[in-house]
Amino acid sequence: MEKGSDGVWVLAEQRDGKIHSISYELLGKGRELADELEVDLSAVLLTPDGSEAEELIYRGADKVYLLEDPAFGEPDEEIFKENILELLEDRNPQIFLIGATNFGRSLAPRISAALETGLTADCTGLEIDEEGNFVQVRPAFTGNVLAHIRTDTRPQMSTVRYREFEEAGRNPDNSGEIIRISPDLEEEKNTEVLGVLEEEEVSLEDEEVIVAGGRGLKDPNDFDILRELADLLGGEIGSSRPLVDDGWIDRQHQVGYSGSRVKPKLYVACGISGASQHLAGMKDSEKIVAINTDPSAPIFDVADYGIVGDLYEVVPELIRLLKEGFAGDEG
Repeated sequence: MEKGSDGVWVLAEQRDGKIHSISYELLGKGRELADELEVDLSAVLLTPDGSEAEELIYRGADKVYLLEDPAFGEPDEEIFKENILELLEDRNPQIFLIGATNFGRSLAPRISAALETGLTADCTGLEIDEEGNFVQVRPAFTGNVLAHIRTDTRPQMSTVRYREFEEAGRNPDNSGEIIRISPDLEEEKNTEVLGVLEEEEVSLEDEEVIVAGGRGLKDPNDFDILRELADLLGGEIGSSRPLVDDGWIDRQHQVGYSGSRVKPKLYVACGISGASQHLAGMKDSEKIVAINTDPSAPIFDVADYGIVGDLYEVVPELIRLLKEGFAGDEG
């Protein structure tokens, strides 16, 4: 640890007034890193309401830098950036971790560019090597290899994917220091938030049921069939990467090493052969059902239940059986 630096930092992001669970995942991993480096773990919370600052202590933070103002109720990257910059320049942390949420992915490069420091995006692993260097691991070349990255500049910044690490446990006996910082909101802004457009945000990592389609689909509209099955099962639709690359479905539905890593209770793979990149994103599901016309498809190697057949015949039959089951329950 270099002289004068202030340990490992984590940005505690809020959503709808509550701390996003990715922040607790970062605290869990950040605690491991800080302990290996023998330094403090700190959380940075910019919020309109500081009531949750103590929760970050309970989750393992030694310090919480708390900036409280109604202005932080809006996802304004410029306000967040300027205030975080002042903290970073003053305290000089060695490592700064930010969740790879939509907001985090927008905020992090603004901060790193202003500091002229490196940023490793969408990390799936964080390590301290034998020489005490911070190593950031992320997929590269469409997920075919894992890049291990070290940066010489400080702070070493990473955005980290959701659901890669376990959440830090909660212990109300933990003690720590809440450091209140006066926010800087006086500088004239170049932008103004006129409003926030609420769009449907898909978070596959939180779903208990996922019905995913692959190359076996013949048309983008055929996702409607999978959607009907997913709705009956109370889940969400997913996709393999090729269909996302072809523009058939939005990237937030992508499952795989370069997409979302999911662990639902039920994963139904429809027309997915099972490339290694896709398997890496869903093989830890509790139950996997595979539907494919090719009996030698790799997806069957990880499936708990395999159906060798045409998804255009099998999925409608599953839908029919589910509907009949629901009708029977009502009767």
